[in-house]
Amino acid sequence: MARQKNNSDAVASPPFETEDLRKNLVSYLDTPYSMSGSSTKIGDFRWGVYAFYDYDGEPIYVGQTNERVRTRIRRHLTNQRTDAVAMSVLDPFEVLAISVWPLPQYQTLSSANKSSAEYVAARQHLNSLELYIYQQALKQSKFGVVLNEKDPPQASALNSIPDPLEGRIVSPGVFDLRSHPDFRVARRALVIARLAQVISERKVQGGLRRVMLAQAKRLEWLANRRFEALGGASSVEKESEGTEELGDD
Repeated sequence: MARQKNNSDAVASPPFETEDLRKNLVSYLDTPYSMSGSSTKIGDFRWGVYAFYDYDGEPIYVGQTNERVRTRIRRHLTNQRTDAVAMSVLDPFEVLAISVWPLPQYQTLSSANKSSAEYVAARQHLNSLELYIYQQALKQSKFGVVLNEKDPPQASALNSIPDPLEGRIVSPGVFDLRSHPDFRVARRALVIARLAQVISERKVQGGLRRVMLAQAKRLEWLANRRFEALGGASSVEKESEGTEELGDD
């Protein structure tokens, strides 16, 4: 009997989950952000701060950009060309939602003006906003930690905070796949293993070890919650009398 030919190698489209992420990410980045009677797509803002949240609403990463919100977030979640992804600090698979706090007043200010007083003031404002969002994320986190390898620079206090635009980038179908507790436990363990390998092969700073500790805490919490949900200690089978244990002579 002739074997059926497998044509899956000729499929040109990316996997379902990858395509789903890209589609939902574009939809979020194209969402209008209204201000003073006008609106701009959130991804088209040049200056701003962003935060990623996992499947429990836990803040997991905070960053800033002055190149373009769309460019920076897509690097994190689709192109995988940032240090955070390359070093296994941030796992795009665990990002459920995004918030962006734009700074529209600096929209026309580019890096070509780095030496100007206006650019320096804008950078200080951006640093202050990032520090504020970072500190708020630490307060919101049940673990008191996010997955940033470095702390934001010290900055002055803010007079006002822009309203964020929040949005989910995962469809209901992908959510059903990724939100299963056993999948999440397995994914956390995989990321920790990758991160531990990176640490073992390179000379790293304390921030990367802090990230691994944070991931370990999150894994323990997920595993314990799953264990207790399935009965905890009462679900563990008792050995029958006279049963030999593996490894005994």
